[in-house]
Amino acid sequence: MKKYWLDCVFATVFVFAVLWGISGLADLKIFDALNPIAEAVEDTKLTDFAFTTLRVEPPLVDTDIVIVNIGNLPRGMIGRQIEVLNSLQPKIIALDMIFYCPFSRDSIECPNAYDTLGNKILADAIANTNIMVLGHKLAQSKTLLKEKPVTDEIDSLIHSDENIRGHAYEGFVNLATDADHQEDLKICREFVPAYEVYGKQELAFPVKIASLYDSVKTKRFLERNNEEEVINYRGNILDWHTASEYPGRYIVLDYDQVLDTTSFVTSMIKDKIVIMGFLGKDLRDPSWEDKLFTPLNKKPGGRARPDMFGVVIHANIVSMILSEDYIDVLEEWQGITIAIVLVFLNVILFAIIYDRIPLWFDTASIALQLTELISFVLLMPYVMYWFNFELEISLAMVALALAGPCFEIYISIIKAGAAYLGKKWFTKKPVEVLTE
Repeated sequence: MKKYWLDCVFATVFVFAVLWGISGLADLKIFDALNPIAEAVEDTKLTDFAFTTLRVEPPLVDTDIVIVNIGNLPRGMIGRQIEVLNSLQPKIIALDMIFYCPFSRDSIECPNAYDTLGNKILADAIANTNIMVLGHKLAQSKTLLKEKPVTDEIDSLIHSDENIRGHAYEGFVNLATDADHQEDLKICREFVPAYEVYGKQELAFPVKIASLYDSVKTKRFLERNNEEEVINYRGNILDWHTASEYPGRYIVLDYDQVLDTTSFVTSMIKDKIVIMGFLGKDLRDPSWEDKLFTPLNKKPGGRARPDMFGVVIHANIVSMILSEDYIDVLEEWQGITIAIVLVFLNVILFAIIYDRIPLWFDTASIALQLTELISFVLLMPYVMYWFNFELEISLAMVALALAGPCFEIYISIIKAGAAYLGKKWFTKKPVEVLTE
């Protein structure tokens, strides 16, 4: 019996050794020919189907948030928008924009810096707003990149010009995606709530907005102490191009509407959160600028069209915090523990099958693995839908797929080979007897 359990333990260890070896080969890029397939699979998560397929009910409109398109307006006209909105007494105005010149401040590279009147109108509008939140950006200094050419560290912030931002609150507008370059496909499922820069905690743009609107709920959110949070998407703005599911959760005003108070019901602004940002040159513009893929996309694999502007993603995050409707995830150690336990239990079953019905081992083991993997594939989206819990067990599923073949290799080659070598090396040869 002791030998039986040792075999199960060793076979389990062998499964994860093989898995570790395969991951090492992947790092060596031996399977580069399969990259297109791997990338297509990475674009999709099973939990995305909880958003696109299982949540069939139309979203309730979040009346606490109004989104305003700034389009391609110059700074002065954005200032006019803020003035009009201010007159309607919102609780908070937040502007998903950074007003600075990234390279040069000459009149050719940065004409906005020389728009004296426009800058003054914008600066005065920001200064006269009771609670104003501007975006700033987490960045890496040239010194850091020189010391560490490849790093995720952040050591600096990019602010709007001081003469414009004044004393406005700020939050970083960076959104978490897997894209390595600006031109790459961007899928946004998570965000970073806070980041420490210069020894000070900087809050994400939507977290800062939520904290100024309801500090108690935001404090409870930050006490979760998650480095990244999964965004519980509930809806988009009205989507003229039908790229996403559940459009119409947020009231939205186009760039020209907000300047004409006769074009909307002004009372919808009072005591609300107004988030301003780019939604195309107008709401019917099919532009992809500042637009990302989300789990609400109608095409979860091989996506062709991004479905949500960055400012709407920020609005979804604010809604999630204020409704305290979060998505929980497995800790890394929990995922590893589940993988080890499931593989060990499978190895025990394989050992029983191999011992009692060896002729049916291949059929029974494959049937068992397929049943388990299909069950997990079906279970993961429903767990997200029912419990707001992301059951991330990719490691366990890959390990289970390898468990059957690895068990056979262990029993028929490694264990048998070790037994043979042990008998050959450690068994004393019989003493030869002379017969003559």
